[in-house]
Order: sequence, then structure tokens, then C-alpha cells
Amino acid sequence: MQSPFFVNITTEDLNVLAAHDFIHDAGHGAMQVFTGSIRQQNNQRQVINVEYEVYKPLAEKLIMEFCHKAVAKYEEGIKIYIVHRSGKLQVGELSVIVAVSTKHRREAMAACSYLIEAIKHQCPIWKKETYIDGETEWVQGHSLCQS
Repeated sequence: MQSPFFVNITTEDLNVLAAHDFIHDAGHGAMQVFTGSIRQQNNQRQVINVEYEVYKPLAEKLIMEFCHKAVAKYEEGIKIYIVHRSGKLQVGELSVIVAVSTKHRREAMAACSYLIEAIKHQCPIWKKETYIDGETEWVQGHSLCQS
């Protein structure tokens, strides 16, 4: 039996259709997909690229734990696909996909929101932005980066 969760940290381009194909289930009436991409501006500064550093073994372990918590919190039978990029990404590239399918829309939307927030604030994934003026900055977000 195939696992209801797919979790990966990768340097490869992300594929939304792969997420859709994984979470598709004839018994589910709702699919919620969140994609995050590198935006051109952050805090009134022009971004030219972002570099993600990830402690992959721990990040993947924690994300799997978040998936199990989502099942307990929202719905048995939930299917989840989560892939996050590592390495250097250019403006417009996808950095993360969180896709969820459930029987009902409310649970799919809530689970997807829970998962992206947990990843953003609790996983060992750090983001360094490079700006048009050549300066770089590690972006706050992860709880380990908070002062």
C-alpha cells in the first residue's frame, strides 16, 4: 500500500502536476494546493535571488510529523504532498508545494494552511535573499532565527 504522504527536499524544479497526481483520490471531494514562489520585492527591496539552506534529514522528519498531526487534527484518509526546494532560486521559481486532498473542502484548506505555517516556522530551512545592490540578508521566519 502506498503511503498517503510524499515529502521531499530537492534541488530540482517543482512540479504541480506531480502533486495533483499524488493527492488525487476518487473518495476525496477537495484538493487544496499551495505554491510558494520567489517574489521580486521583499521589505521594499528588489530581490534578485534566494538561497535556501536546509538540514534535510531533520526537515523531512519534521514534515512527516506535521503530516501525521494533520491526519489527527483534520481527517483520516488525508493525502499530502510536500516538496521544498533547496539551493539558489531565481525570482519567479517555485520554492514549495503543499498539496492536500480530503473528503471535504474545509479540512483540506485548514490542513494545507496548518502545514505551510508549520514548515515555515518550525523546520530547519533558512532563506538568504540577495538584493539588486549586492547585499544579502538571512530572512526571519524560522523560530530558530527569532531574536
